[in-house]
Amino acid sequence: MVAPVRSSAPAPAPAVQARPGRLTVGLVGAGRAGTVLAARLALAGHRVVAASAVSQASVGRAAALLPGAEITDPQSVAARCDLLLLTVPDDVLPALVEGLVAVGAIRPGQLVAHASGAHGLAVLDPVARIGALPLALHPAMTLTGAAADVERIVGCPFAVSAPDVLRPVAEALVVEMGGEPEWIDDEQRTLYHAALCHAANHLVTLVAQSQDLLAASGVDAPGRFLAPLLSAALDNALRSGDAALTGPVARGDAGTVAEHVRRVGEVSSTTRSTYVALARATTARALADGRLRTDQAEALLDALATTDEGGAR
Repeated sequence: MVAPVRSSAPAPAPAVQARPGRLTVGLVGAGRAGTVLAARLALAGHRVVAASAVSQASVGRAAALLPGAEITDPQSVAARCDLLLLTVPDDVLPALVEGLVAVGAIRPGQLVAHASGAHGLAVLDPVARIGALPLALHPAMTLTGAAADVERIVGCPFAVSAPDVLRPVAEALVVEMGGEPEWIDDEQRTLYHAALCHAANHLVTLVAQSQDLLAASGVDAPGRFLAPLLSAALDNALRSGDAALTGPVARGDAGTVAEHVRRVGEVSSTTRSTYVALARATTARALADGRLRTDQAEALLDALATTDEGGAR
């Protein structure tokens, strides 16, 4: 249940004090994350009354995860709810907020939350200026919009930003969705988001490139080779950080690394570039951690700088 706001500061709007524990929820952007978050709110007892969905895929997601929600335009969604959840792409969010405010779709006392990792509260300044109540609630989880993701949110950390007076509301909503709130300063949101994207999004690219190389080497089921290896590497890295590093860079095997780069380049110049960039970064971290001597690091960097480009595609 959403707790009432208690603060020594003046209440931002009388509507907050009188707001019932169960909210009507509207969703603008029935994408992979938005439908899952709205479904979690519904499981907590809130009522998802309307959603905007443009593509056939988003309409299907809304129908599957938010039964009973009317599919309508963003302005109508905003007019029908106590809590307006905005889950559109990062670059679209500022214009959407400004547009909804400009047409009078958002009202004083209304809770308006976005789920963008890149944005904090600043993007909701137009909302705050008219007396609506801004929240930034970003789940640190990769979501596909499938029904299984509704449970994946449980135990997930959320990056939360909110005015101090709304902190109890923001925390309660996250807890009701099954998440764990973590406060992130507005000025740190970009760095926070970059860290998550660097880890999760680039991991997908790394794994896909590795699968391609294994397939090119004649392995029929690349995933069978990578799953136990990557699971162990991830667990070790989370537990031990740089100390978990193994392999030719950690051993200072410059000749092996040079051969890797040459052969990978014959298969894919793009994957070669990825390998070289990550090997350089790994060399720098291993040197700083004391796992490599200076001469070993220099040999590795020389090999990475002089290795022939190889084939391309």
